[in-house]
Amino acid sequence: MRGLPTGERPVKKVEDMSSDPNQAPVVNPLPGVVVGLAVAIFAVELIMLAGERQIVGGADSIGWRTEAIREYAFFAPVVDFLIERGQWVSSEWRRFVTYPFIHLSFTHTLFVIVFLLALGKLVGELMGSIAVVATFFVSAIFGALVYAGLAGDPRPLVGGYPAVYGLIGAYTFILWVTYGNLGESQWRAFTLIGFLLAFQLIFGVLFGSTNDWVAEVAGFAMGFVIAPVTARGGFRRLVDRMRQR
Repeated sequence: MRGLPTGERPVKKVEDMSSDPNQAPVVNPLPGVVVGLAVAIFAVELIMLAGERQIVGGADSIGWRTEAIREYAFFAPVVDFLIERGQWVSSEWRRFVTYPFIHLSFTHTLFVIVFLLALGKLVGELMGSIAVVATFFVSAIFGALVYAGLAGDPRPLVGGYPAVYGLIGAYTFILWVTYGNLGESQWRAFTLIGFLLAFQLIFGVLFGSTNDWVAEVAGFAMGFVIAPVTARGGFRRLVDRMRQR
């Protein structure tokens, strides 16, 4: 068998390296469900922007955002009306799952998407895609219920913050378990939500605030509570996966 000339070494072909199962990607891709939710939110916002600039729809399109809020936002009085009338089968109940996709502005949408991509990736990698979807919608529904029950605010609830705060709650649970396994203070897990609430308080004092924070805190609490249930393989497997990291 002929040897290689001195100083030369075999070079692995690019195509062979790309198929090497041991070759890990530099950046883990986002879970598909996270991308799907972000694309859906962004697509709705693009339609609103296109209408406001009359790129599509003509003169009537200027009011598309207002119309979308009227048709798909969550209104506490609507829920009260349905309960009083006993209308348990009504299309109006869709508002519990449609309001996270309607936003007040492009900036509002952008911040929600940033949080969704960041927290969705972290939660999805450890808990699975089903957990992300379940946490997103269950937190949104629970946030709206608490908003209606406690705040009783007649103004519409729109935007994905209650749902995204649910993902923050799930991530907080992950940190809470991790710190517990390491023998460290588990209160550290609540640093992120504490920072966000403090920021909201300061912002509200300076510029005024709404009762949306009620839905957001409720969404966070629900995300934290259901994390052991929605985790892929259950609570024990989630703990094992975190110990391996």
